[in-house]
Amino acid sequence: MTALTTEAPPAPMPPSPKGAPRRRLPSASALLVKIASLGVLDALVLYAAFVLALDEQWLIAGAVLLAAAAINWVYLRRGMLPAKYLVPGTVFLVVFQLYVVVYSGYIAFTNYGDGHMGDKDDAISVLIEKSLSRVPDSPAYDMVVLERFGQLSFLVTETDGTAMVGSDGKPLEPAEDAKFEGGRAVGLDGYETLDFSQMLAQQSQIAAMSVPLSEDLDEGALRTPDGAKAYVYSASMKYDEATDTFIDLETGAVYIDEGTGAFVSDDGTELMPGWKIDVGFDNFVAAFTEESIRGPLLQVIVWTFVFAGFTVAATFAVGVFLATVLNDPRLRFRRTFRVLVILPYAFPAFLSALIWSGMLNSQFGFINQVLLGGADVPWLTNPVLAKVSILLVNVWLGYAYMFLVATGALQSIPEEYVEAARMDGAGAWTIFRRVKLPLLMVTMAPLLIAAFAFNFNNFNVIYMLTEGGPQDISTDMNVGATDILITLVYKVAFGETSGRDYGLASAFSIIIFLLVAAISIVGFRRTKALEELN
Repeated sequence: MTALTTEAPPAPMPPSPKGAPRRRLPSASALLVKIASLGVLDALVLYAAFVLALDEQWLIAGAVLLAAAAINWVYLRRGMLPAKYLVPGTVFLVVFQLYVVVYSGYIAFTNYGDGHMGDKDDAISVLIEKSLSRVPDSPAYDMVVLERFGQLSFLVTETDGTAMVGSDGKPLEPAEDAKFEGGRAVGLDGYETLDFSQMLAQQSQIAAMSVPLSEDLDEGALRTPDGAKAYVYSASMKYDEATDTFIDLETGAVYIDEGTGAFVSDDGTELMPGWKIDVGFDNFVAAFTEESIRGPLLQVIVWTFVFAGFTVAATFAVGVFLATVLNDPRLRFRRTFRVLVILPYAFPAFLSALIWSGMLNSQFGFINQVLLGGADVPWLTNPVLAKVSILLVNVWLGYAYMFLVATGALQSIPEEYVEAARMDGAGAWTIFRRVKLPLLMVTMAPLLIAAFAFNFNNFNVIYMLTEGGPQDISTDMNVGATDILITLVYKVAFGETSGRDYGLASAFSIIIFLLVAAISIVGFRRTKALEELN
């Protein structure tokens, strides 16, 4: 007879201390989601670090790896619940806010812009490539175009039958694993040989490539017009590394590095492109000392203060007036009027600005053709009228916001204050000036400061209406009569006529920041005093 055996029941979990919550282990699905998410993040980080390392950005690559390691440590450990919630927001804050601000501040102290984008080695290579011209009677080399990791290369068959491979800026080197057909190299392990349709899609990039024959760039480079034959091109500019100079082999002119980020000849001629260098406070000094920059800059600063100050004052006055009128319980259809008043606030500002731009058109606009009976009033092309038009449009766009805030603030004022003032014999104007307005300012003063800062950088209304114009012909700078600081920064940074100067634009941005910060600090101090007074 077989004895029956029974398994001992599992030992019960020890009771938790009284009042202490029992820790719950994560489920298998939650653990898998966490591991998969971290795996995707780590893969992206490793790829980014690899790309940064190829570009020799060692500091940033190291920072990315350390940040990824810290994130893994936070999410793989038990506990640290607050950190798990704070890490995503902190990462986005650092990447999209802090890094952008710090980098923009750094650019203000450089000459970064058109002609000064890369480093000195890049500039030397580009100058030599720009001076390349085809060598007469150059042999034609059979070749094919290869691609690996998105980078194009030339696979060239030498006259002795050997294969060489090189890419744009990377000299030719032996291709030992090349595949031949009919004595011509047609492929290489690890590379994809482009067919005719693929080469046609990248024709401009292939035609712009220059593959050096050796480490010595003066020996020339291979270029191809069709992707099937390569020819030798030699440079008319020679770089002497010993003296750090460029020599024009055709004219004999010598260009030296004077520390300005470019090679310069004795007559002041610069070879472009140059390279990015640190210039200290030169951009700030130029902004306030060079007459060609200082004059337009001061005019723009004055107009920016007028534009922002008048807009805030006018929108506040109109908004408070309408809020006071429509807050009177004796007024009929108050709700209907309130809906009509806030309509400008319901439409996107840039769309409203475009509509006003069409209405103010001097030839076909509704205002000239319908309201003024076909008059030709240059609302947006005359310097004075353009400023007036912008101010009126901006008041139209902003008063509804002030109306909404003022309405809420008026309705929060205790009625006892108003009744007490009436019993003391105060009239409507005295009640508003002595009772309602001080209480309104407690609520609205911070919003007025914020509105001033917003209008100080109100890019949309200026650019949609006039693009900063009409153009100021008295200066060489690309600046117009209605430009404010932010539109001037845009034109300096991305201007099509005067070129891009990111360094000077960043210096202007820092000036804007300092001005707005100073005004905000003073304004908030006054607001605090107003709150204490009330």
